[in-house]
Amino acid sequence: MSDLPPTSTQIKPPEQRPEHPDFWCKRFGDGLTPWDAGAVPAAFAQFIAEQPGPLNTLIPGCGSAWEAAHLAERGWPVTALDFSPVAVATARGILDDAASHGVFAPGAVDLLCADFFTFTPAAPYTLLYERAFLCALPRKLWADWARRVAELLPSGGRLAGFFFLCDQAKGPPFGILPEQLDDLLSPNFLRLTDRAVADSIPVFAGRERWQVWQRR
Repeated sequence: MSDLPPTSTQIKPPEQRPEHPDFWCKRFGDGLTPWDAGAVPAAFAQFIAEQPGPLNTLIPGCGSAWEAAHLAERGWPVTALDFSPVAVATARGILDDAASHGVFAPGAVDLLCADFFTFTPAAPYTLLYERAFLCALPRKLWADWARRVAELLPSGGRLAGFFFLCDQAKGPPFGILPEQLDDLLSPNFLRLTDRAVADSIPVFAGRERWQVWQRR
């Protein structure tokens, strides 16, 4: 019988684990961002245009922050958050460029390098925008995501955005089935809107829907 100890369970290095910022730092650093449309999706722009007034908005996993710039241009208070320092640096470059051209004032977007699950908001949010954030999270974090979204939004607050609805276990992007999403959100939210998306980028094409959920 061998005297060698049993082999321990191998843990992937941080740059191979999407729950770790190093995973996203490597992708932004290498320019491998197929989820980045480089523009504001039509459904989001329409939703914002339909609102009677600005909503204090949080964008978790903001990436390049195109939507944050869109909101700032319209005078909305917006917090753009990402836990990858390289993603935040990318977003800062885009936001600073827009501010330098007078699109909005410098500092109009509260850009934070922070963990969505642990950061403390400066003020309550009335809108949380979802775009390629839930589908970037491994399944083991889904329940924590739903719990955190419910904590951050008061009654009447809304979760609006794009959901990658399919049975794609390997990711990111990680697909979620409609009934799984319902199980996560229905205890605390009522779905108001659910429609197909016409301008999806290739990685999401045919498998995402625009949804709006209201906090009970």
